Amino acid sequence: MRRWRIQPAGDSALSAAIVGDVLAGVATPHLAASCLAAMHRTMPVTFCTVFAVDATGRIEAVSAASSYGTTAERTAERYVAQRFDLLDPNMTWLAARKLPKRPQLWLGHQRADEVADPAYRAACYGDVGIRERASVLLLTPAGQRVAVSFYRSLAQPEFDAADFEAIESHATLLADATLAHGRSAMATREAVAPALASRLLTLSLREREVIGHLLAGKTAKQVARDVGIELTTVRTHQYRAFRRLGIRTQKELLLRVTQEAP
Repeated sequence: MRRWRIQPAGDSALSAAIVGDVLAGVATPHLAASCLAAMHRTMPVTFCTVFAVDATGRIEAVSAASSYGTTAERTAERYVAQRFDLLDPNMTWLAARKLPKRPQLWLGHQRADEVADPAYRAACYGDVGIRERASVLLLTPAGQRVAVSFYRSLAQPEFDAADFEAIESHATLLADATLAHGRSAMATREAVAPALASRLLTLSLREREVIGHLLAGKTAKQVARDVGIELTTVRTHQYRAFRRLGIRTQKELLLRVTQEAP
């Protein structure tokens, strides 16, 4: 695997469409989908994942998207549930670095056969047919670690110099959007109180998305409309999430927020 330092750059040379694609996902559950759509304007990629971890190692933000189905989302759920961030070479490498005085950016490139841990390699590469990933890596003075990764499948060509150059030209935009997204996620967690927020991480990505809308005071019908899924699907995710959180109604969810708030 390789990593090389890059310098932050302005976004003046980026197309308005790409900037708009990425920024549309900030503070929503769809940041990875927005980044994937932006990158599709320049190159073929199969998956996109966005991870942010704070200085204590707590996962702040997770977003995943794929060009087909929900494969990336399911893989990201396994990543979080099994704490593969503790094995992920990108995250462990960033964690071992001395904190910089200014935010630092790198590009990273990793092939599936370079992943040492067999369980991590199977879950995030082998089981889903991924050949390699190219990542924008960010380390902030506060210790926050960010990785925005794009993946190519076995059916796609390997990343080449032109691909790395294209990703590098978008690195600052991707990193800044993820930091803004992470701040939004942190604000949401503080609003719902740390004890409840930690339990929200046990939910699936879709369950968290539904709960987030319910915490905003929306009805299940409004959630179905906003997310673009059937009302019965919203009810299913709501039921499963409530069961895991140990609550029975939306009123109880909102009451729990008030009771646990510092």
